[in-house]
Amino acid sequence: MSAEATAAAKAAMRRLMRSRRAAIAPALRAAASIAVSERLAAMLPRLALASRAVVAGYAPIKDELDPRPAMSALAERGFALALPVAGALGTELGFRAWTPEMPMVEDRMGIPVPPETAPALQPALLLVPMLAFDNAGRRLGYGAGFYDRTLAELRLQRAVLAVGLAYAAQEVDSVPAGPHDSALDAVVTEDDVLWFAGERRDG
Repeated sequence: MSAEATAAAKAAMRRLMRSRRAAIAPALRAAASIAVSERLAAMLPRLALASRAVVAGYAPIKDELDPRPAMSALAERGFALALPVAGALGTELGFRAWTPEMPMVEDRMGIPVPPETAPALQPALLLVPMLAFDNAGRRLGYGAGFYDRTLAELRLQRAVLAVGLAYAAQEVDSVPAGPHDSALDAVVTEDDVLWFAGERRDG
């Protein structure tokens, strides 16, 4: 598929998946967030993170799956938390230390982020939002490429895990992908854990 055809296919899928995700009932979203938190906790032995490793979550926008229950549970287990901070288009994400009680500021896109006084951290695990995923670890994001560039750069420096958080309804047969798209290591939904380079397992 040409780059132009891939871009067009992604745009069409984004329109479809925004509508599909928005149609999930609020009560189901809340229940899914708790279920994902429990599944992620059960994954920790396989993830083999070091003590006090940095886990980067995200501040949920609109109808994204809320990672905050999972992040709070990870903090209780001794992991350090961070949130991403986006710079100019075409750059990688930065990460600042975060705690659940921390006052937040808004970035240039209106997304809550830790203040500039929060220390910069390097994550060992990224919890990644998305519009869609498939069973090969491909993720459909919002089109700016922040996570793809960030994962590519981080993985050049050290071993970094990327675990997508999503509703089960966000799974599709195949996500259009180009050469610069970074694959996920796993996806966690309210129904399942999907490992890549491995088999589907219940979490």
